[in-house]
Amino acid sequence: MAVDNLITGRRKNLVSFRSHARFRFHQIDIVDQAFVSAFQQTPIDVIFHLACPTGVPNIQRLGEEMLLTSSVGTKHVIDLARQHRAAIIFTSSCEVYGQPELSPQHELYTGNVDPIGPRSAYEEGKRFAESLMVALGKKYGLDTKIVRIFNAYGPHMSPDDQRVIPRFLRNVSSGSELTIYGDGTQERTFLYVDDLIRGLLLVLQHGQPFEVYNLGSDRPTTINELAALVLKLTGRTNGIVHLPHFIEDHYRRLPSLEKIQALGWQPLVQLEHGLQKMIRAWRITTPANGFRSPVYVNPEAATIKSVPLLD
Repeated sequence: MAVDNLITGRRKNLVSFRSHARFRFHQIDIVDQAFVSAFQQTPIDVIFHLACPTGVPNIQRLGEEMLLTSSVGTKHVIDLARQHRAAIIFTSSCEVYGQPELSPQHELYTGNVDPIGPRSAYEEGKRFAESLMVALGKKYGLDTKIVRIFNAYGPHMSPDDQRVIPRFLRNVSSGSELTIYGDGTQERTFLYVDDLIRGLLLVLQHGQPFEVYNLGSDRPTTINELAALVLKLTGRTNGIVHLPHFIEDHYRRLPSLEKIQALGWQPLVQLEHGLQKMIRAWRITTPANGFRSPVYVNPEAATIKSVPLLD
């Protein structure tokens, strides 16, 4: 059974599940009180609470929804779990670490977050939801576990998604320049959806109640490197343009993975292979005439330079 209000999701992603007799989809917002009452008679053993609009570009547009989903919606998820004595796997985010002063970020690091800053709707929303999971989980004797995800991606992301990988693939498809906000030296790690699912199931089976587990890649990649890799894999010659960032950015995201590795998890899908899967799924054709080095354009400095692609 799946529940989604489709604020950022698509019904198209459910097509492959139609042949499963036990699968049911319900279009409901978990913020609505009707969410709890709708499933009073439905047997539930485990709830994977992944609900919340995500993506830094969505913070200004969907900040209210992020806050309400993380607070009211999470409380409703806990209320439903209490009725059925169900376990909860809550997907939090690396954004709870804010602008990290420590790298890699381990689960005991409390972060560096501005509670009223431009990213606070998502950062503080997720931090509050984590607090609810632990406080109410202990109060009511629920099996609640938290997974902090570091930049997940996969073939079924919406073409309208504003996160960096879908955005770059849209640029490639349309023939437009790949837009990088800032100087592109900011580092991220990217977690393919198959590795994400394996990690969630592993935490469900072997994780400890009220504990937090980082889940991400152990390979840091700059946004400049990501753009170059996308162009290399698609064989395109789109330029790359740098623009001032539209929001306060974070310089580095790198998870400490010792805790989840102790459960037996390792990332299996390298970024190149995950991107190739997305490129095929999005039906992006590769030109037969190969590719050239991308051109970086910095409007502020009015400089253009050619840089080599990744090996």
